[in-house]
Amino acid sequence: MAPSIRKLTGRIGAVVEGVDLTAPPDPSTITTLRHALNEHKAIVLDHVYLDNAGQERVAGWFGDLTTAHPNVPAADGTTNVLAVDSETSKANEWHTDVTFVLNPPQLTTLRSIVTPPYGGETLIANAAAAYRDLPEPLRALADSLRVVHTNQYDYARPQATTAQRKAYDRVFASTPHETEHPLVRVHPLTGERGLFIGGFAKRIVGLSSSESADLLRILQPYVTRPENVLRWTWAPDQLLIFDNRITQHYGVDNYDGHPRRLNRVTVAGDVPVGVDGRRSEQLVGDASHYSRVLEVAAR
Repeated sequence: MAPSIRKLTGRIGAVVEGVDLTAPPDPSTITTLRHALNEHKAIVLDHVYLDNAGQERVAGWFGDLTTAHPNVPAADGTTNVLAVDSETSKANEWHTDVTFVLNPPQLTTLRSIVTPPYGGETLIANAAAAYRDLPEPLRALADSLRVVHTNQYDYARPQATTAQRKAYDRVFASTPHETEHPLVRVHPLTGERGLFIGGFAKRIVGLSSSESADLLRILQPYVTRPENVLRWTWAPDQLLIFDNRITQHYGVDNYDGHPRRLNRVTVAGDVPVGVDGRRSEQLVGDASHYSRVLEVAAR
């Protein structure tokens, strides 16, 4: 029986049912999942009962895996699994995963390991819908701009409050990475344009720091408008997959210090391409140990 897909909101998100993630991959099922990601940007599968190896295997249906992170060590006994653990870090800032490298992951998988009794939702925003919402003069301006992303935390962000989180941040930023990306990215499979900004975006090329911050403050709220956001409440044994090329996400810190852990596995991506056909350029750092480059040409 073919998988069934149920939309969660008008602009983003769907639940997929009828997929046996323990079975050998069926090409038609993988095609269905890819089409669902292209359309809905984020999909959820329930009652998955996967271990780390199983999550790596399922993520591998979509392409070669990255290692866990360019700087942060993998979860014990793994190469590709990053523990998103409230004990060491909280992703309570809007961002797209690992945009400070030349080819950020094409998609991210998150599996629920420990869920708090309340709160701890993951928000996912549709950056393509945000681009379509822009007034035409802002779209034209955004199309023409390039933005530098970095893992160096010399700009506004939530500050670590415990020794463990401060240590995690030091490791996260231990090797500098900096990449110039198009501010508007063309999705290589759908041709959609999306705002490619978020928490690692530091400055817009050709603008001062204050001008960059002002313009990013104008653009970012279009991404996070409520109409563009899926608010996912976690339960045990769920797998969330989202298209990292055209979304942002945020882990809500509203669970009063209860434990929360998601295991993350990401899939290698292509080098972003802008409206003008220009590719991203690495400025600082070498992340070749983290991810191979997926060779996909933009439409």
